[in-house]
Amino acid sequence: MGRGRLTSDRHPTSARRRLRAAAGRLALSVPRLTAGIAIALGALGAIGAVTPVAAQPSPPPSPPLVRWMVQDMPPHFVYRDGKAPQRVEDLGQGEIDGFLRLLIERMPQFRHEFVELSLPRFEAQVRQGETLCSVLHVRTPERLQWLYFTSLHPAMMSRQIHVIVRRDDLARFEANGQPLQLADLLRRNDLTGLLPRDRSYGPRIDKLLAANPERAPRSIVAGRGAQLLPMLRAKRMDYTLEYPVTVDEYNAAHPGAPELAKLPLAEGRSTLMATAGCSRTPEGRRAIEAMDHAVRQLAADPQREAWIKGWRNGAPIDADDLQRLNRFLDERARGPAQIE
Repeated sequence: MGRGRLTSDRHPTSARRRLRAAAGRLALSVPRLTAGIAIALGALGAIGAVTPVAAQPSPPPSPPLVRWMVQDMPPHFVYRDGKAPQRVEDLGQGEIDGFLRLLIERMPQFRHEFVELSLPRFEAQVRQGETLCSVLHVRTPERLQWLYFTSLHPAMMSRQIHVIVRRDDLARFEANGQPLQLADLLRRNDLTGLLPRDRSYGPRIDKLLAANPERAPRSIVAGRGAQLLPMLRAKRMDYTLEYPVTVDEYNAAHPGAPELAKLPLAEGRSTLMATAGCSRTPEGRRAIEAMDHAVRQLAADPQREAWIKGWRNGAPIDADDLQRLNRFLDERARGPAQIE
């Protein structure tokens, strides 16, 4: 027993040698370990350098924009609460604004914006290269120079232009119950007419007015044709040209004498076809192609009768108008694109 205890006490130098040897081996191992760690980290860094970081998904591009000209032109395009539409839901249900709603519903690939413009301002901006669209423009040979057109539907009987006079002045205009001839009116020196500037009344009337510039009614800048009706009532001219329903609305809103009267005009159908027009730009071409496609969709819709009723909020359509409309839609459903 005692010998065992003396072994450790008797040889302290050997123990110290063993401790120093172990420490030396540890000291030699640390640099190697550190170098190994450094090599491993370097390799990981190299891997990270060549591994691409996952790219963030790009937001989808915005749909192309169609900018529509709007204008308060009762009864065909009527502002709700007297305000220009901001959204599709703000559109009325007249002949023009109601059909515009149908078009837009079938053009979901576009964003839609409404821009309130006068006719002269619309033309100026289109001629300057802006892309704008309109369902308020009648197709004319001159406008084909700066607008694409596509056919929407036959114009309703409400589009027939009348001569508007004061009722107490009817005797000066009566034609034995026959429609008035604009050519006859233009030959008279005892009558003064007044018209809104830059408004088209259709090919027949426009041609007569252009052929007789010295006898044609004087034109003035007017945001709405209805602005001329109070001037007529105030006896600042003898006659103007307007849609009969516009005059009916004016008389209802302004009762009392002198009441305004409507006389059919032989050349009075302002247009045989309601149209949409867009600037002759690449964007305008794409928009008008989409409108043409939407019309053909409407024409081929099995629920055609339902959308026709909804178009004008259930307002009755003249039997002749309805017959012409269905005939047109049958042809449109079968036929090719109609773009000029």
